[in-house]
Amino acid sequence: MTIPLAALRRLPPIALDIDPQKLLFSMSSFIAAALTLGVAFWASLPRPWWALLTVYVTAQPMAGAFRPKALYRLGGIATGAVVTIALVPNLQSTPELLVLCLAVWTGFCIYIAVLDRTPRAFLFQMAAFSSAVMSFPYLDDPGNIFETTIARVEEMTLAILCVTASHALLQPWSATPVIRARAQAFLSHARRWTAEALGRHHTRLENEHRRTLAADVTELGMIAIHLPFDQRWAPATMRRVTALQQHLANILPLASAAANRLDRLRESASLPPVLEALLEDTIGWLVCEDGQLAQVGPLVRRCEAMALEAEAKGDWTALLTASACTRIAEFLTALAASHRLAARIGSPGRPNLAAATAYRFVLARDHGVAALAGFATGTAILLYCAVWILLAWPNGSATAAFAALITCSFAAQDDPAPIIAHYLLATLKTFPLAALYLFVILPRVDGYEMLIITLAPALLWMGYIQADPKRSPQALPMFSCFIVAMGFLARFQADFALFVNTGLAQLGGIVATLAVTRMFRSANAAWTARRILRANWGELSQLADIRRPFLAERWTAMAVDRLGQVAARMAFAAPGDALHAADGLADMRVGRNIIPIRSALPHVPHEARHLLGVALARLSRFYGERWREGQAIAPPQMLLVELDKALNALLGLELNAPRRRALRALVGVRCNLFPTSAPLVPDETV
Repeated sequence: MTIPLAALRRLPPIALDIDPQKLLFSMSSFIAAALTLGVAFWASLPRPWWALLTVYVTAQPMAGAFRPKALYRLGGIATGAVVTIALVPNLQSTPELLVLCLAVWTGFCIYIAVLDRTPRAFLFQMAAFSSAVMSFPYLDDPGNIFETTIARVEEMTLAILCVTASHALLQPWSATPVIRARAQAFLSHARRWTAEALGRHHTRLENEHRRTLAADVTELGMIAIHLPFDQRWAPATMRRVTALQQHLANILPLASAAANRLDRLRESASLPPVLEALLEDTIGWLVCEDGQLAQVGPLVRRCEAMALEAEAKGDWTALLTASACTRIAEFLTALAASHRLAARIGSPGRPNLAAATAYRFVLARDHGVAALAGFATGTAILLYCAVWILLAWPNGSATAAFAALITCSFAAQDDPAPIIAHYLLATLKTFPLAALYLFVILPRVDGYEMLIITLAPALLWMGYIQADPKRSPQALPMFSCFIVAMGFLARFQADFALFVNTGLAQLGGIVATLAVTRMFRSANAAWTARRILRANWGELSQLADIRRPFLAERWTAMAVDRLGQVAARMAFAAPGDALHAADGLADMRVGRNIIPIRSALPHVPHEARHLLGVALARLSRFYGERWREGQAIAPPQMLLVELDKALNALLGLELNAPRRRALRALVGVRCNLFPTSAPLVPDETV
């Protein structure tokens, strides 16, 4: 049967949905792999497959990320080599003590890596991994450990240098446009969300939107660490990014605080018409994508004038109005400054920045979670080695090495077990391809050039998967299974028994890691999120304690970072989990309001200072109680009484700038902790 030509022309074309950027990444990695393998063969390195595997382990879709991570990884490899040479020859007669020391060292490195949460963590992660893979496979015969360690260092160093050079030349993507695009996307999202929050209609996913914005602020700083390796004017750009982070961190609490006050006014049907007109103009500017920044100045001046006029009245509705106007003005100012900074990221010249850049954007760190990850890693390695020694398994050393690789790779996850399970499935799916190459294709290949051409389809396909964020977790087990099974020695050998034993060693390492992870690391994401919230309550308790020093920018940065960490884990909490009742953004607003109250203490008379101190002490005890209980308990009624006394004390004074800021902060604390309470009753005796 023949098909008419006209019918063939009517058939829809077959579209190959290939992303050029992902394909370029895969080709860059493949060129690095070919170069690494050629140099390894030429230099007669004993394990070329280690070098080839290192190429794909260290590959990153953003070229700018290679350079800092390359330095950190090289430092980690050198550190791991020093530890290996120091431990193995001196403790070879007592293998139990040697395994214990290696487990303690690996656990310590993972503890530091999880605690750091920046690309510097790769130094400690690579130190843990490299010492394990250099030591475990050769514990049975440690006589040549020095030569073996030097060979592993040469192989991994060669791979890192080749992959860094290949991607820098063929894939010259930079962190700068990524930061600029991410900042612009953040600002666009923040404008849309704030326009909805200031209006009468709130979206059902408002909390998720706010938490996502908080996560984006932290991510900007993570990407910005690569800037010094991207461009010659990176220091100026880095200062702009730091200032931008601080402005973006202010946008979240300011916008939500304004929305909070407006909600209170609408609930009491006391929203002034003049404020409604101001809101319409502000929302109109926010929803207009091409809104000119020059329009922000008049809006800010209107807000400030309205706030001063309302505060002169002194009643609760006027205080709410003044607070809303002040927060809107501060939000618009921060938003405009963020737009200007985002537009100038990547441009040369010294930025003219205010004191906002005096402090780096500080990340919150959880020593408990980091210690748990380190302890679990060390314990896992001890168990692997105990089983290996007790069973006298010939390939047990390889199993321990693979288990250490997997454990170190996923140590930062809340619950690595699901990822390791996918790792196991990807490995099983790759074994048939490895067997096809080893026993059918490679025996017919002769010479380096034909080897590279033959490997191209498989490695390019896996590299394309690695460039896809949704499928990239599958890439590492595929590369590991395929490359280790091939061996890639100077003389080809297709040994079925060796292939099976190597495969069993890989599977044994994965299964052992999965079993140990289920036993020791099955803490779910909701548990980690509750720890983060609890840490924030502890920080708030200390912040309200007037006996302790504080840095406002440092605390805000850590609070935003914690909010972003909770955001990434909130989706895993059950619908009825008490975690959803904890409003991290409200806590952040309270913390930002504590700061001006403490700053105003030297500027008020003794009696008012005493009442402010009592309110702060009560606030400190309340958050200390939350920290001890580990749950979002309701604030006590006595705290409301003390807040009202402090408010009335300030209303009876002549308001200068510090007192006015403290008054607005007390209004904010009252609205956040007691949103449904009755209005403030003025004290006529003041």
